[in-house]
Amino acid sequence: MNHIGDRLANIQRNIELVGADPVTRHGFTQVPNFILTNKALSVGAKLAYAMLLKYAWQDDYCFPGQLKLAADMGAGERSVRTYLNELETAGFLEVKQQGLGKTNLYRLHLTVKGK
Repeated sequence: MNHIGDRLANIQRNIELVGADPVTRHGFTQVPNFILTNKALSVGAKLAYAMLLKYAWQDDYCFPGQLKLAADMGAGERSVRTYLNELETAGFLEVKQQGLGKTNLYRLHLTVKGK
């Protein structure tokens, strides 16, 4: 009987991850496949969802400002608002405004509603 590790070592891969440097040691963000493969979402909306997940996994909550999101995404504030609205309309995000000068509170849905 072969050990599973022996079999895995012989599997050819088409993507290879090489090394871990100080940047990659800071972690990764897993994005649900139903977001990544959703044809109704733009690439920007998918990236916005991933960025919100990145913030949320750090402390179990997230409320970055749109300026922070825009800077981290390499996008403009108007684009970020469009992406967030897209996620909210699709039911993957709830946005609660907290008042003038305060950042919004974001609630990410990690499951598909109604399925």
